[in-house]
Amino acid sequence: MANEGSGKPDELLDAIREIQERTRARHPESPTAQGAIPLPDLMAVVHARDAAEAKVAAIGTVNPRPPGFISDIAQSIKRMVARALDWHVREQVEFNRASVDSIQAILEALSETRRSLSLLSGQSDDRRNELRILLEDHRNATRIELDQFSARLDRAMAQTAAFQEEARELKDIRQHWYAWRQDWEKKVALNEIQFLRSVADLQGAFTHRTTVMEGNFRDALKTQHLAFEGAMEKSNQEVQRRFWSDVEKVRMEYERLIHSELRLIRQRAAVAQEAHAPVTPHLSPESYDALKFAEKFRGTEEYVSKNIEFYRRFFEGKHELLDIGCGRGEFLGFAKELGANARGIDLSEECIAMCRAKGFEAEKADLFVYLTNLADASLDGIFCSQVIEHLPVDRLPELMKLAASKLSRDGVLAIETPNPECLAIFATHFYLDPTHTRPAPPLLTAFYMEEAGLGRIELHRLSPAIESIPELQGLPTEFRDKFFGGMDYAAVGWKL
Repeated sequence: MANEGSGKPDELLDAIREIQERTRARHPESPTAQGAIPLPDLMAVVHARDAAEAKVAAIGTVNPRPPGFISDIAQSIKRMVARALDWHVREQVEFNRASVDSIQAILEALSETRRSLSLLSGQSDDRRNELRILLEDHRNATRIELDQFSARLDRAMAQTAAFQEEARELKDIRQHWYAWRQDWEKKVALNEIQFLRSVADLQGAFTHRTTVMEGNFRDALKTQHLAFEGAMEKSNQEVQRRFWSDVEKVRMEYERLIHSELRLIRQRAAVAQEAHAPVTPHLSPESYDALKFAEKFRGTEEYVSKNIEFYRRFFEGKHELLDIGCGRGEFLGFAKELGANARGIDLSEECIAMCRAKGFEAEKADLFVYLTNLADASLDGIFCSQVIEHLPVDRLPELMKLAASKLSRDGVLAIETPNPECLAIFATHFYLDPTHTRPAPPLLTAFYMEEAGLGRIELHRLSPAIESIPELQGLPTEFRDKFFGGMDYAAVGWKL
């Protein structure tokens, strides 16, 4: 490149001489032809300028190639490289264009000089000498500018050579990239095959290991299940043995209790002056309208049926039930809803007729006679509401013992009666019924139930007095709860 650069000024000088000779050949009659002032020929400079402009315009473009897939890829890479190098060659392009502009300016200056020489060709010899001197100075200046332009052109050529070298390196990179890509694709395919084989081997090993572990787990679980069943069977036998031992102890205790009660009854029968006759209330129910009395003072059927819902948890699951003092049949309807076989007894023929009209099983009977004639352990539950306050107090133990004897194991006896702990009943409710004898205190009723052999006695206070007597709200809370609590109470006991 250096040798080529050193020859550029000589080539330019040769071009100028060729221009001058062509000018002399075109204008033989001019002073230049006579040896006065030679006129240069500028056509070669014009052609050189046009060629330089073409080269400048071609920078950054891609040479055409025949159509085809490889050619398209090559063209794409070339255009990509050209765009990538655009920032690098931008200053060189500007410099080349500035160089072409300077050549254009020199060409215009030479044309002006040529016109000036043509105008001055007819002047005097002195003037020619001056012009020759001026022309020589102009030539020297032009030579200097040409030298500078040549140096710039050499630098441009050097940069162009560097660009060409980079293009060759990019071409080598592209070729190596193609080879590397093919090799890489082969390696990827081989690695994929090896990976799939490894996965298949691991899957087979995992499946085998899972099968073995599952078999071991099933065997261990089966062994534990057999051991658990053995332990459960042994525990069950032990629990049954203890249960029946406890049941035997309880049975013996109850037998001792029954024997003692029978002995007491025999002792009382021996000293009795006369046998007890069936007891009826002092005032016969037939002496007044019992249904109208119950409607007015006890409440409507809907009200009583709503209160009986309290006993649902005690009588659910029971099958054979007896309602002592069935009245209008509220409990019989409640028992039918539970799916139990219930029957009722009462002394009022009107009440019995009303229950039978509703489809209930009811009959007129004295409770002591009826219970005496029933088979022992034939009932699952006995309900006795608002009855014991009509009986003499000395017959309550007899009622409890008869009821307990007719209940089967786990049978329930529920008794509801006015609560004498509530002072309000003596002022408003208890003495409204002329057949009432005396109230039975809750603790006394519970005691009689225990004496009859019932257990798990529960006492529940019902119908708070404040609901029917709002004036009680003015009393202190503790005093009101103590002396004006539930106007009725329920005593519930189970046959053990």
